[in-house]
Amino acid sequence: MNKLLQNAGNIALQIGRILFGAVFVFSGFVKAIDPLGSTYKIEDYLHHFGGFMESMADYAFPLAIALSTLELIIGLNMIFRIHVDLTNVLALIFMLIMTPLTLYIAIKNPVTDCGCFGDALIISNWATFSKNIVLLAIAILMIIYNFKFHPFLTNKIQFLIFFAFIALGVSLSLYSYRHLPMIDFLPYKVGVNIPKAMEIPDNAPSDVYETTFIYQKNGEQKEFTLENYPKGDPSWTFVDQKSVLISKGYKAPIHDFSIMNEQFDDITKQVLSYPGNTYLLICYDINETSVEGAMKAEQIYQKAKKKGIKFYALTASSDDDIRKFADKTGVTYPFWKTDMTALKTVIRANPGLVLIKSGTVEGKWNWRDFDKSVVSAK
Repeated sequence: MNKLLQNAGNIALQIGRILFGAVFVFSGFVKAIDPLGSTYKIEDYLHHFGGFMESMADYAFPLAIALSTLELIIGLNMIFRIHVDLTNVLALIFMLIMTPLTLYIAIKNPVTDCGCFGDALIISNWATFSKNIVLLAIAILMIIYNFKFHPFLTNKIQFLIFFAFIALGVSLSLYSYRHLPMIDFLPYKVGVNIPKAMEIPDNAPSDVYETTFIYQKNGEQKEFTLENYPKGDPSWTFVDQKSVLISKGYKAPIHDFSIMNEQFDDITKQVLSYPGNTYLLICYDINETSVEGAMKAEQIYQKAKKKGIKFYALTASSDDDIRKFADKTGVTYPFWKTDMTALKTVIRANPGLVLIKSGTVEGKWNWRDFDKSVVSAK
């Protein structure tokens, strides 16, 4: 009986090890292939904490690569039993940091999505904390029963594999940064019809809020609901009201995309309903846009004009910054205004090029790959 329990315990430990490793590999991989997405999320956190942490926002990109690579290393090492002692210690330290951090995020809710699985799998902040509790428990067990996990490779081979995993993580991030994520988890991926992705079904649930009214009488404040507040009673004085989200309704995959012209007219429908080919040049922040990429886009713009293909450059930058950029680069294409967060979600490049037809995404390119974007007749 004791041996049976011991065998069951060993099997449970091995399952826990594989599960822990798989979660870390998945988390590290989806971050590695979208380093800019991870960068934006880290920037959000650093700006929220302020002070010294906010000053670290300039290093968000290398931090994003380091985080995804570390997760990949821990996960792969855990699965393949590479440097068992070191890996178990790293896993425990990682979880001892992340578990209280995700508890804080769940309570304070500085962001609605923690970003632990990138855009591949979005879970609530409380679900993230619950997941980390389980992973922390596994990490503790890995330390306690460390003697049960023996490497099956020589130290030399383990050393080589360890650095191969590091190279893999860094290479994935740098390749995706220089081009585009190898797997696009964003709502604007190729094949998506943007207008349809913006639609809300007729029977879709709406957000449900609970509203509380605060009234005062004889110096004493009291909270009321919509059903029992003292309507028409002059002895009560209204002080404040609070609304708390009780149930979240349906949110369209694309819900914040719009294009404004120079007169601040919304031309989104006009652009997305055009039946021919249309190029959208994404320059979310003109001050960070690659000059080389912008000049490559100018060549595409001139070819598109000759073929009668629509071309819109979209940015969230100010008119003054746009004028300075045009003077510096000599580009002649006009710019239209779009929300910065939306532009960062459309494509992970600055500039990036998106080809749409009747509102459907036909192609996406990083500026380094603009030569692959063939300008065809409409």
